[in-house]
Amino acid sequence: MDSIKAIVTPPSRQATIQLHDGRKLAWSEWGSVEDIPVLFCTGAGMSGWLGFGANELPSLGLKLIAIDRPGLGLSDPHPNKTLSSWVDDMRDFIQSQDLHDVLAVGFSQGAPFAFALAAQSLVKALAIVSGQDELTHPRLLPLLHPDVKGMILAIQEDPVGFEQHFSQIATADGLWQLIIGMSSEADRLLYESDTFSQAYRRALQEGFSQGARGYARDLVNALSSWPMKLEEINIPVDLWYGGLDTSTVHSPDFGATLALRLPSSERTFDSEEGGSILWTKSWDILSKLKSHLSNS
Repeated sequence: MDSIKAIVTPPSRQATIQLHDGRKLAWSEWGSVEDIPVLFCTGAGMSGWLGFGANELPSLGLKLIAIDRPGLGLSDPHPNKTLSSWVDDMRDFIQSQDLHDVLAVGFSQGAPFAFALAAQSLVKALAIVSGQDELTHPRLLPLLHPDVKGMILAIQEDPVGFEQHFSQIATADGLWQLIIGMSSEADRLLYESDTFSQAYRRALQEGFSQGARGYARDLVNALSSWPMKLEEINIPVDLWYGGLDTSTVHSPDFGATLALRLPSSERTFDSEEGGSILWTKSWDILSKLKSHLSNS
């Protein structure tokens, strides 16, 4: 593994734009302005401040753009945020920034947001890393932790009530403790190191700076049945999972069902990696992702 200080690199640039409906959208960026864009769909409750692979970007000719999802960080909330409204926002963003050959990475809870972009052909290729799955899928429900299954059932019964309840109780510190509690020893070695934990917790504090409503809304969208059909996504999708990933909200079969559902996917399963594979295998993830452009 690279040194932790090399893994955690503050953004090169941060900016905001005004979307067509007047809301503000914020993002953090690493790499050269002129390089090929990689949209980074971050994990649960996070601002875009914590990126990955910053040291790898120049040699690959890539730039990383981590969006603050609506209601998180500096992005204004959407009155009724859905995966479809997220696609509309990203289409607006891509056009306003004149981005071409756009790639995307979805980490953890960012996976459904990244899949939504792929389903609408906004990106050329996609990497899902330690991604959450569509947990309502019949193949996955029997594999879920009882607490996760309970959350899914509660959302199905009363999504509005669930969102309101979580908005009142969720905090950045509470989410951090939940992440650490679900993580394996291999992941905690990275997550709890001074430099990384400060960066991760900063991203969470920024993500909750407007309160917990943005996170709660993301949770409802991510744990509900997804509006896009994965079987109809025809762009290349790389799936990256580590066998030491013990998170109960990531794919319970390490992407095996996802690989069956996606027409053009390749699954990499590393038994010696954990959920933190995004940071420990950044070069592999980004270089493989970029290779799809030359193959298209």
